[in-house]
Amino acid sequence: MGKRARRYDSDGDSDGDEDPQPSSRKEMVTAAAGTAGQGQGFKNKEKVLILSTRGITYRYRHLMNDLISLIPHSKKDSKLDTKNDRGVINEVADMKSCTSVLFFEVRKRMDLYLWVAKSPDGPSAKFHVANIHTMSELKLSGNHLKGSRPVLSFHKAFDEQPHLQLLKEIFTQMFATPKRHHKSKPFFDHVLSFSVADGRIWFRNYQVVVPLDKKKVDPESVTLVEVGPRFCLNPVRIFDGAFGGRTLYENPGYVSPNAVRAALKKKVAGKYVAKVQARQARKEHTAANPMPRSELEDLFLGGGQGSEEGDE
Repeated sequence: MGKRARRYDSDGDSDGDEDPQPSSRKEMVTAAAGTAGQGQGFKNKEKVLILSTRGITYRYRHLMNDLISLIPHSKKDSKLDTKNDRGVINEVADMKSCTSVLFFEVRKRMDLYLWVAKSPDGPSAKFHVANIHTMSELKLSGNHLKGSRPVLSFHKAFDEQPHLQLLKEIFTQMFATPKRHHKSKPFFDHVLSFSVADGRIWFRNYQVVVPLDKKKVDPESVTLVEVGPRFCLNPVRIFDGAFGGRTLYENPGYVSPNAVRAALKKKVAGKYVAKVQARQARKEHTAANPMPRSELEDLFLGGGQGSEEGDE
């Protein structure tokens, strides 16, 4: 038997309960797009590019690897050859589809500077990194899942000054793992702490430890155990563009490491100069004030000669 043909009324509706099919390809595409867009809101596509300059030391490289493990939505690139033309970093970020950049710049194989930038339009900030302790050095007892989403904790001072408010927003976009990221795990088991003290930003990473004997998690019973790494960021400047542009903020209390080393050398050299000057002053004083000749200086010498003459 052949299939029964479907009947349509004069207005185009079928006799059955099925919906009519779209009459054109354009209507099909529109319907598919509307179905796909239902139930979906803003999707965070934040990606962080992490790279360094050539000449980076092993301790700084370990710190960079620690941050890569803490940021699952990061992408690593090869070392950068140039130290002056930082505009190339924006091109690399564009090729990697990254919107943020963490750039480790090493000077004289001793000083580490960290550039935190939003690519390609900015803003960006330059920090001097000090008090570095990597996870391999600390050997702390804390531990957490790799790729888990962190809880960001900021000191209340971040809401008091404009430049700290800007840095808080940049750190939030970089270190907050996007929801449902394919490399992340849907757990909150560690806290990234940003504290302000002495005009500097102190970074710490803590594990959230929940008591195993309690079925229901109580926030009061949760403890924090440090995992690492830890470092200190001393702000140098904040620019309105990516790796340059108009200066938005300049730290008046910042002293470059070169100036600190020069002061130490001058202090050490000052001690040596003081010793030389004291020795020279002693010689001049001795020459200007000779000791008077003693009357008994040749007593024994003269007595010996006189006895010899008497024997003869």
